[in-house]
Amino acid sequence: MILLTETKPSTNPITNEERIEYILSDRWIGYPRAKAILQTMEELMHHPRTYRMPNMLLVAPTNNGKTILLQKFFDAYKPVITPETQQTFIPVLYVQAPPIPNEKAFYCNILSSLNAPYLPNNTAAMLQYQVIRILRKVQTKILIIDEIHHILAGSYLSQRAFLNLIKYLSNELQIVIIGSGIRDAFSAINTDKQLANRFEPAVLPTWRPDAEYFRLLSSFEAMFPLHQKSNLTKEEVAIKVLSMSGGTIGEISMILKKAAVLAIKTGKEMIDLSLLTKINYVGPAHRQRQYESMLL
Repeated sequence: MILLTETKPSTNPITNEERIEYILSDRWIGYPRAKAILQTMEELMHHPRTYRMPNMLLVAPTNNGKTILLQKFFDAYKPVITPETQQTFIPVLYVQAPPIPNEKAFYCNILSSLNAPYLPNNTAAMLQYQVIRILRKVQTKILIIDEIHHILAGSYLSQRAFLNLIKYLSNELQIVIIGSGIRDAFSAINTDKQLANRFEPAVLPTWRPDAEYFRLLSSFEAMFPLHQKSNLTKEEVAIKVLSMSGGTIGEISMILKKAAVLAIKTGKEMIDLSLLTKINYVGPAHRQRQYESMLL
């Protein structure tokens, strides 16, 4: 996970163990594309309730920051309880799509996220009534559905039924739906052309050796409490990290964290090309080949 930090560790002397713990902790780097998507979400949050609500479809390769981006937005709108009336407000609700497009399973996921008691044996219609009643009461404005590409795991009829369910919730409650998934999410939503027209695409592409990538490396270097300058933006180092990672921010983060920890443990106190060759890291492509070889 990558979470935002604006500050470096305290200037007071800290131990190597504390430095390593700091390096391995979660933090967010607010790079431009992620900030732009968060801004769009903010605009959706303040969109007035209308008969045809706008939606968003966030798409990114695995381990490229889509889930943590949604989590950051969700964390900014935690449930609120008014002291006077004890009324609970849940402006943003975050759920995962079920492994297969199943109405009851989806409604149960929503109720679980709401910490609402329910009877799993109830019919889909009864669970739907309960969901709508509660979401109205807590005045939910945005429903985030992660892993929405799971829709494709069902038959054509079950896909259509699940998409109709999403459309119904959006229309009935006049709420924004933010779907998130891998590239297959486009295919999942496009199963219903009418619904697809409501979803504005937002894409987190893999990283390339451009100015934004070099700024990302500078941000990582500024966060790491190493005693020597690493020069991560040096071309040979930057290209090495990019080729090892496959271009996803999750893998880039993992590589640089492992290297920073090794730099402390070895006393090198900086990340360079030679150190990158010594970290205990297997890239995504090599992992797949390892799995396949184990099955032979």
